[in-house]
Amino acid sequence: MILFYSDTITERIKYVVPFILKEQMGIDVEITSDYSYCEQSSSFIINYSSSVFQKNTFNILPHGLLNETNIVEQEINCINQHNYNSFFQIENSHFSFDVFAAVFYLISRYEEYLPHQKDEYGRFAHTNSIAYKQEFLNRPIVNIWIDEFSKAIQKHWPSLEIVKPFFNSIITHDIDMAWSYKHKGILRNIGGFLKRPNVNRLLVLLSLKKDPFDSYGFIDENIKTKRIKSLFFFLLARKVSDYDKNISPKNYAFKKLIVNTSRKYTLGIHPSWQSNFKDKLMKHEKIKLEIITEQYITHSRQHYIKFSLPDTYQELIKAGISNEFSMGYGSINGFRASVASSFFWYDLSKEETTSLRVYPFCFMDANSHYEQRQSIVQSQQELVYYYEIIKKHNGLFIPIFHNNFLGTNKEFKGWKEIYTQLINTIHENQ
Repeated sequence: MILFYSDTITERIKYVVPFILKEQMGIDVEITSDYSYCEQSSSFIINYSSSVFQKNTFNILPHGLLNETNIVEQEINCINQHNYNSFFQIENSHFSFDVFAAVFYLISRYEEYLPHQKDEYGRFAHTNSIAYKQEFLNRPIVNIWIDEFSKAIQKHWPSLEIVKPFFNSIITHDIDMAWSYKHKGILRNIGGFLKRPNVNRLLVLLSLKKDPFDSYGFIDENIKTKRIKSLFFFLLARKVSDYDKNISPKNYAFKKLIVNTSRKYTLGIHPSWQSNFKDKLMKHEKIKLEIITEQYITHSRQHYIKFSLPDTYQELIKAGISNEFSMGYGSINGFRASVASSFFWYDLSKEETTSLRVYPFCFMDANSHYEQRQSIVQSQQELVYYYEIIKKHNGLFIPIFHNNFLGTNKEFKGWKEIYTQLINTIHENQ
């Protein structure tokens, strides 16, 4: 048990302190502003103030961010020490920087509320982020900080028991277009054939060849037999658009695929591109998925990783989503929130902790292939790197795979082998 003392208890403090101490270090914590209560207590005390205690405490002089209630540009001076970057440096403390304020800044996505340049898809560009600018986008710096903070705390109080989370993995799948040729309707197939004549399209439509995007048997064979925790996100846009090219949710074969998948795995909605611009459309797509599966849907991931804070997350909460899997970039692999652990979303616009649990992903096949233009060897090396560094820091490893990457399309040659090797590695370490 730890007493966390602060002169003033704010919503930001009530949010980030339990995340670090309780969730990441396994320590029960009580937050108080009662000085005399701390003086009389026999518990370990973290003194997050300029006050001086007579007893043995762990002192951290506050940077100030957690006592604010506005959103303003923060002065960020990164220092590399002990082989990791940090900011919000402080003096006269038992730790070199205000880890509570720094963690809050990153996982609240504070910088995404500030004025910024959007990318070509209208998203927060990864080049805006401090993680990219200071070259720690590829490291779960929050987990690293907490590891270092744990060591400092334990050195100060050797008898304090710290229990870190267990390393875990969730393999996630985005089903943007269930099939390349099949079940798309006569008009779409004729239009596709006229634009790009293809013998394979004809062979597939004549049932003489398997659809190149049909990888469901392959996926099932890998993850079900090895009992790998997996999620599937289905795109159910009602109208085809430049960015929403899914099979119609009215199609019998598509609905059958969804139902069969829901009987074996957890499903989530993959809100369409169009849902970012039309009120309540995302909720309608979610309801459609619930009708098809006869299940209540609580998981989601934005199509094209397109979301804007706080608006998108507020809409997800209204729609009944409690587990969100979009926290990453659709332009580069890495840690958007600089953390490899799930966390509750803090709504800075309302200064409150919400019920929405955020699950960050670190790797997406489409980023490697289209955005970073990596070779298949480079993609595999990067995937292994993220797996190993997250495992090292007891985090949660979440990659994204698309069904079309795992089918028979020659463009994605080698991805099935990458997927199989990853599943085997996870299975061996379970």
